[in-house]
Amino acid sequence: MTPRFALLGLVVADMSASLAFYRRLGLDLPAEADAQPHVEASLPGGLRLAWDTVETVRSFDPDWTPPRGGPGISLAFACDDPAAVDGTFSTLVGDGYRGVHEPWDAFWGQRYATVADPDGNHVDLFAPLDG
Repeated sequence: MTPRFALLGLVVADMSASLAFYRRLGLDLPAEADAQPHVEASLPGGLRLAWDTVETVRSFDPDWTPPRGGPGISLAFACDDPAAVDGTFSTLVGDGYRGVHEPWDAFWGQRYATVADPDGNHVDLFAPLDG
Protein backbone atom coordinates (compact mmCIF):
# COMPACT_ATOMS: atom_id res chain seq x y z
CA MET A 1 0.00 0.00 0.00
CA THR A 2 1.27 3.46 -0.86
CA PRO A 3 1.11 5.96 2.01
CA ARG A 4 -1.17 8.93 1.40
CA PHE A 5 -0.90 12.39 2.87
CA ALA A 6 -3.72 12.77 5.41
CA LEU A 7 -2.72 15.07 8.27
CA LEU A 8 -0.58 18.14 8.86
CA GLY A 9 0.40 18.64 12.50
CA LEU A 10 1.54 21.75 14.32
CA VAL A 11 3.28 21.72 17.69
CA VAL A 12 2.18 24.76 19.68
CA ALA A 13 3.32 26.49 22.84
CA ASP A 14 -0.16 27.86 23.65
CA MET A 15 -3.14 25.91 22.30
CA SER A 16 -5.65 28.67 22.98
CA ALA A 17 -3.59 31.35 21.23
CA SER A 18 -2.95 29.14 18.22
CA LEU A 19 -6.59 28.10 17.82
CA ALA A 20 -7.72 31.74 18.17
CA PHE A 21 -5.46 32.67 15.24
CA TYR A 22 -6.75 29.88 13.00
CA ARG A 23 -10.37 30.68 13.89
CA ARG A 24 -9.67 34.14 12.47
CA LEU A 25 -8.90 32.40 9.19
CA GLY A 26 -12.22 30.57 9.12
CA LEU A 27 -11.46 27.21 10.72
CA ASP A 28 -14.34 25.86 12.78
CA LEU A 29 -12.74 25.00 16.11
CA PRO A 30 -14.95 24.68 19.20
CA ALA A 31 -14.13 26.83 22.24
CA GLU A 32 -13.66 23.76 24.44
CA ALA A 33 -10.73 22.73 22.23
CA ASP A 34 -8.64 25.52 23.77
CA ALA A 35 -8.07 23.40 26.88
CA GLN A 36 -7.21 20.17 25.02
CA PRO A 37 -3.67 18.83 24.50
CA HIS A 38 -4.53 17.58 20.98
CA VAL A 39 -7.00 19.10 18.51
CA GLU A 40 -7.91 18.12 14.95
CA ALA A 41 -9.95 19.85 12.26
CA SER A 42 -11.17 18.26 9.04
CA LEU A 43 -10.44 20.32 5.96
CA PRO A 44 -12.02 20.20 2.51
CA GLY A 45 -10.79 17.24 0.50
CA GLY A 46 -10.30 15.02 3.54
CA LEU A 47 -7.02 16.45 4.82
CA ARG A 48 -6.84 17.11 8.57
CA LEU A 49 -4.96 19.82 10.45
CA ALA A 50 -3.88 18.94 13.99
CA TRP A 51 -2.43 20.85 16.91
CA ASP A 52 -0.45 19.30 19.76
CA THR A 53 0.99 21.10 22.74
CA VAL A 54 4.72 20.82 23.35
CA GLU A 55 3.88 18.84 26.51
CA THR A 56 1.85 16.32 24.51
CA VAL A 57 4.65 15.73 22.03
CA ARG A 58 7.20 15.39 24.80
CA SER A 59 4.97 12.79 26.51
CA PHE A 60 5.91 10.32 23.76
CA ASP A 61 9.15 11.97 22.54
CA PRO A 62 10.92 13.41 25.61
CA ASP A 63 13.83 14.71 23.53
CA TRP A 64 11.66 16.66 21.06
CA THR A 65 12.96 20.13 20.23
CA PRO A 66 11.54 22.71 17.84
CA PRO A 67 12.99 22.81 14.31
CA ARG A 68 15.90 25.22 13.91
CA GLY A 69 16.59 27.73 11.19
CA GLY A 70 13.26 29.53 10.98
CA PRO A 71 9.70 28.48 10.31
CA GLY A 72 9.56 24.86 9.32
CA ILE A 73 6.29 24.99 7.39
CA SER A 74 3.91 27.47 5.90
CA LEU A 75 0.19 27.15 5.40
CA ALA A 76 -1.74 29.03 2.72
CA PHE A 77 -5.31 30.30 2.86
CA ALA A 78 -7.25 31.34 -0.25
CA CYS A 79 -9.10 34.65 0.01
CA ASP A 80 -12.09 35.68 -2.11
CA ASP A 81 -10.26 38.47 -3.93
CA PRO A 82 -7.21 40.75 -3.70
CA ALA A 83 -9.03 43.18 -1.38
CA ALA A 84 -9.69 40.31 1.03
CA VAL A 85 -5.96 39.54 1.13
CA ASP A 86 -5.25 43.15 2.04
CA GLY A 87 -8.08 43.31 4.57
CA THR A 88 -7.24 40.03 6.29
CA PHE A 89 -3.56 40.95 6.53
CA SER A 90 -4.38 44.40 7.88
CA THR A 91 -6.82 43.04 10.45
CA LEU A 92 -4.44 40.35 11.71
CA VAL A 93 -1.49 42.73 11.96
CA GLY A 94 -3.70 45.36 13.59
CA ASP A 95 -4.68 42.78 16.20
CA GLY A 96 -1.05 42.13 17.07
CA TYR A 97 -0.02 39.24 14.84
CA ARG A 98 3.35 39.67 13.09
CA GLY A 99 3.25 40.62 9.44
CA VAL A 100 6.01 38.84 7.53
CA HIS A 101 5.36 40.17 4.00
CA GLU A 102 2.89 42.95 3.31
CA PRO A 103 0.45 42.30 0.45
CA TRP A 104 1.97 42.49 -3.02
CA ASP A 105 1.08 41.53 -6.57
CA ALA A 106 3.12 38.38 -7.21
CA PHE A 107 4.52 37.68 -10.67
CA TRP A 108 2.59 34.38 -10.75
CA GLY A 109 -0.73 36.26 -10.88
CA GLN A 110 -1.85 36.40 -7.27
CA ARG A 111 -2.22 39.00 -4.55
CA TYR A 112 -0.07 37.54 -1.78
CA ALA A 113 0.79 38.30 1.86
CA THR A 114 2.32 36.42 4.78
CA VAL A 115 1.63 36.62 8.52
CA ALA A 116 3.07 34.56 11.36
CA ASP A 117 0.91 32.47 13.67
CA PRO A 118 1.61 32.63 17.43
CA ASP A 119 4.31 29.96 17.09
CA GLY A 120 6.07 31.69 14.19
CA ASN A 121 4.75 29.46 11.40
CA HIS A 122 4.23 31.41 8.20
CA VAL A 123 0.67 31.65 6.95
CA ASP A 124 0.18 32.89 3.40
CA LEU A 125 -2.94 34.68 2.20
CA PHE A 126 -3.62 34.71 -1.54
CA ALA A 127 -6.18 35.46 -4.24
CA PRO A 128 -6.05 35.60 -8.05
CA LEU A 129 -5.31 39.09 -9.35
CA ASP A 130 -7.84 38.74 -12.17
CA GLY A 131 -10.70 37.53 -9.97
